[in-house]
Amino acid sequence: MAFEFIDQALEDKARDALQRRRTCIDKVSARHIQVDGQQYLNFASNDYLALGDQAISGDFVAGSRSSALVTGYQRTHRLLEAKLCELLGYERAMLFASGFGANFSVLSTLFHDNKAGQDSAMFQDKLNHASLIDGGLNSSAKLVRFNHNDMGHLRARLEKTRVQNKLIVSEGIFSMDGDGAPLHELKTLADTHSAWLMIDDAHSFGVCGERGLGSVESGVRPDVLVITFGKAMGCQGAAVLSSKRVIDYMVQFNREYTYSTAMSPALAEIASTQLSRLCDSHNARDVLHRHITQFKALCRDAGIPVQASNSAIQPIVLGDAQSTLNVQQSLAQKGIWLTAIRPPTVPHNTARLRVTLTAAHQQADIEYLVECLKEVI
Repeated sequence: MAFEFIDQALEDKARDALQRRRTCIDKVSARHIQVDGQQYLNFASNDYLALGDQAISGDFVAGSRSSALVTGYQRTHRLLEAKLCELLGYERAMLFASGFGANFSVLSTLFHDNKAGQDSAMFQDKLNHASLIDGGLNSSAKLVRFNHNDMGHLRARLEKTRVQNKLIVSEGIFSMDGDGAPLHELKTLADTHSAWLMIDDAHSFGVCGERGLGSVESGVRPDVLVITFGKAMGCQGAAVLSSKRVIDYMVQFNREYTYSTAMSPALAEIASTQLSRLCDSHNARDVLHRHITQFKALCRDAGIPVQASNSAIQPIVLGDAQSTLNVQQSLAQKGIWLTAIRPPTVPHNTARLRVTLTAAHQQADIEYLVECLKEVI
């Protein structure tokens, strides 16, 4: 029978406790989630500042009607781009419907030319997001991966690889481990080896720094910066920021940008409102960081193994996929909503609970979470 491989692949996933399932959500906020009429404490949201809970009113146009290169690029898009450039200190920006689309298409486009790709290499952290890895694989440049946050290994790879064009790619905060990239060391290596630096700040923007500006606020301005709107901004979409030269190149050659309907003007308006709110969310950032400190201290006292993360992402690595699923189900019975992250999202034998904290949580919520974790792990 044709396409028998589909059934076999699904059977393999189920056998290895790696099968993914969609859960239909009744209602969700940064603090709570309701599924099948049952309410849970939500520790699986990326809405770190709880901005997604805030109402937005306005007279929005639903559709952009075409590609940005036809009639889809409207004034609201240009104003959002300008706002981002002024805030983060870049010459130009361009908008995408998702962070995955931004990362994948930018890396695919930058080295799309086979002749240029033959004299180019892309150096990626081994724990980079799938969108970055897939973009690298889809480009014509040589993909060189270095051990996670290992600057010695990256240095050796840079020295060994003899090409004209070098691009170092990393996440600002890693989505599954929660630890941060050594930005200053990455920038120093990039400068030393005449390389460019690209940072995906999906989980940094809005959270890191006094003003929440992520990598830029640390004193490092990557040559290419990607931010997403679906985490701390609490909406949807993404932006790529760089020089006029690079963005002009993307406009000419980025196939996703050329052949996709442009971001909805309504979404651009919402993102602009959320961006203003994010910049003013000093108290929410303070609350979030207090929650992070509290959670780590309580876990340490309870003997719960947490990782070296100071971000809102606090993974608890359990190893075995089935055991991690069992713990997830036990927590759900206690009113805690967490997600079991399993391969291939994370390396084999590192299945984990991915705890995410938000400014909407209460101190008592975190205390209860740790009590439950201690009981079921």
